[in-house]
Amino acid sequence: MTDWSLDREAQLAYSYERFAQAKVFVFRKWCEKAAERGALPPTDLSGSCKYGSLFMNRVFGGSICGHYEHQYNMIGGRLVDLSHDAIDVGRITHPYLHEPDFFNIPQKQASLNGCLPRVELWVAQFLKEIESSEVPSSLGIL
Repeated sequence: MTDWSLDREAQLAYSYERFAQAKVFVFRKWCEKAAERGALPPTDLSGSCKYGSLFMNRVFGGSICGHYEHQYNMIGGRLVDLSHDAIDVGRITHPYLHEPDFFNIPQKQASLNGCLPRVELWVAQFLKEIESSEVPSSLGIL
């Protein structure tokens, strides 16, 4: 059984700039996932918290927190929620309640583990995009 509350090591340092890049990337992937299912394109990251929190955890480290309605990340002692402004999160009375035992439920474990193959693919693609977008400082370009 995976302990999602354990701090995971980051592959990329967290920053507000990286958060914005991750949000744009995950929204693009969320739209692609909707198209695969034949669903209407989403207007925000509503319904994506499993994927978003797993993605952030794999890229920026930290832990996953949450409860039956929503999950989010704790990265370096900071609450980080990729879908913080999604309509569904806005409708939750206490979106940042943390019930650690929720993550021990076998169905929740299976659900998160079922999302991992797609998330791992997204992580690899995101890291590749980030790497290719950065200008090496050795080029002397300011």
